Amino acid sequence: MHCLLISEHPVQVLFFASFSEKMVRKNSRVSVRSMLTAISSKPVGSGKTHPLSVLDHAMGLHTVHVVFYYKNNPFGIFDVDPLRIALSEVLCLYPQVTGRLTRGESGNWLVKCHDAGVRVLRAKVEATMDEWLRSADGSEEKDLTFWEEIPEEPSTWSPFRVQVNEFEGGGVAFGLSCTHMNADPTSITLLFKSWIECHRQEPLEHPPLFSSTTLHHQQVPNTSTKPDNYYATKGNAETPSVKMVTATFKFSGSAIKKWLDEVHDQCAKATPFELLAALFWTRVAHLKAPKNDNKHSLSICLDFRRLVQPPISLGYFGNALHFSLLTLDEEEMDYGKLGHVVNMVHRHISNVGEEEVWSVVDWFESQKEEGGKYAQPFRMYGPELTCVSMEHMIIGHKSLMFPASFKSDEKPVHVSCHVGNVRGEGLIVVLPSVEEGLARTVMVTLPEEEMPKLCEDQAIQCLQPTMLIGGR
Repeated sequence: MHCLLISEHPVQVLFFASFSEKMVRKNSRVSVRSMLTAISSKPVGSGKTHPLSVLDHAMGLHTVHVVFYYKNNPFGIFDVDPLRIALSEVLCLYPQVTGRLTRGESGNWLVKCHDAGVRVLRAKVEATMDEWLRSADGSEEKDLTFWEEIPEEPSTWSPFRVQVNEFEGGGVAFGLSCTHMNADPTSITLLFKSWIECHRQEPLEHPPLFSSTTLHHQQVPNTSTKPDNYYATKGNAETPSVKMVTATFKFSGSAIKKWLDEVHDQCAKATPFELLAALFWTRVAHLKAPKNDNKHSLSICLDFRRLVQPPISLGYFGNALHFSLLTLDEEEMDYGKLGHVVNMVHRHISNVGEEEVWSVVDWFESQKEEGGKYAQPFRMYGPELTCVSMEHMIIGHKSLMFPASFKSDEKPVHVSCHVGNVRGEGLIVVLPSVEEGLARTVMVTLPEEEMPKLCEDQAIQCLQPTMLIGGR
């Protein structure tokens, strides 16, 4: 191990490099060349801690991995590049990111904010970016966001990772990873965006908000609603382990508009997310074995920062996700009735409101053990098919998922979002697209045996998607 001292900045910034850890799996085209630890440029006050919320604890079985692909590499000389200084500066605003997990007196997780730093890895990819997007599969893409499971004693373990992946012929992918307990996809995306804004010397559009009271409210607790019963069922669900694979579908705005027009009579106010959620749900359902009750369920995951009053800042750092269940009879899932399914998804989402969101938070709080310890985490993504909406990241005509580059106005050519430890029927993530407008990207994770049939499904192919990260 050696340390590098960067002195070009008024506040000295230390980076420690280590090559002893196992970096990526065998035969990978991604090879990690160095690992550094970036600390904030201003020390954090001693003794500061940040307790994780009840919803943070509920996500404890999962991880989050977001990858931003840029055609041009903004890095110069890696070890002294000013982007590293910008990272250390922005980390001053994110003390919970540079801290370490520990248990409080009640046994609940909290972050000890002592500026132990963020792991930063630099890797080389043995392919051009175009080759990679055509030939890599979902498993290989995860090599762009190096991860290791949380150890039993995490006091020296970094819960956040940044991996800079340089492609042959130019191009770079920034892979950010963290435990889902620490942050949801919105939080980790805005952390990356804030890093860019700091380097460009622009004001942060969505500065981070860390508050242990944000998810507290003054209403009388309600712990007996239908969504709460659903969560109780999830806590007892068995999820057999099978190999899961991921494929990515990119849909143009014109294709989405055409199909929104097709279902207009059944659902005039349908959104791209509702259309794609219904389409993939019906198609995946046809791949599954018949169920005894002849019903199909979809767990819909929404960000609730803007669903409650007063709205929670988009910069709230943590988890603000609401899962709710929509169940339809098998006969309703026929592709010929896609407009009906779109309408049912639309009605379900429209009925998710503040009362339902807070009732779920109350239910989780009511599950505390004696002494105030939160219940064991659930497998939130599973066992039923789960569909995640990132529509809230589109504000007006602008997508927050596609921030400008560090040194130009170049936007990412692609953004991926993976959730770790998905089991059960699978996961669908609907993301904004670089094309903006109605265009969307859909990432689907399914049991390996089902994916080839989904990729060849004629109903999906009617929308003429571009396939990415689908394997050679």
